[in-house]
Amino acid sequence: MSQRRRHFSREQLESFRNTTVPDLVGPDPRLLFVGINPGLWTAATGTHFAHPGNRFYPALLRGGVIRRPIDPASGMDDDERQHLLDLGIGITNIAPRATGRASELTRDELRVGARDLVRRIAGWRPRVVAIAGITAYRVAFDKPRAQSGRQPETLSGAELWIVPNPSGLNAHETVTSLAAAYRRVARAAGITVTGDAEPDGHSDHGRRGGFR
Repeated sequence: MSQRRRHFSREQLESFRNTTVPDLVGPDPRLLFVGINPGLWTAATGTHFAHPGNRFYPALLRGGVIRRPIDPASGMDDDERQHLLDLGIGITNIAPRATGRASELTRDELRVGARDLVRRIAGWRPRVVAIAGITAYRVAFDKPRAQSGRQPETLSGAELWIVPNPSGLNAHETVTSLAAAYRRVARAAGITVTGDAEPDGHSDHGRRGGFR
């Protein structure tokens, strides 16, 4: 992996507030991960889950879902994006507007984003949709009693799962616990996974920061 820039000043990150990030979805997605909305680091790099403290890609690697390390902190390169697409993995968000924290979004933004997400999923037709964040899902889809895991209903015909949010701000999860959850949805989507399926007992909380 080539050495790429990994640091932004707070002022630089703030300049990306309220911008949007393109979806990463190929022509035949099997598993669509759905974040809440882009963080400022994601907006700065044009890469989903890009903050150095985010555990998304380390969890995918530990869970045997991806076959190579991906370090997105300065933006994924074309080979890294293609690796995800070749596996049938896509990434999008409920709400498009970049913020420092997901809590800055309004309830209306989440609900409007959910309606648009349903429309986009109908066009993409993934096998499985995995929404990363139970609280945002409950608000966006008006499901106040929803629990994590596989949902009883589908979303535009796709099997629907709620998985943990990989943000470093989510202290309830580790790379190991995230890996187990992401491996589960990858298997449900028909993606071949490698390695040990179960948590190995090692805890890795990742680095935490104010920006996602």
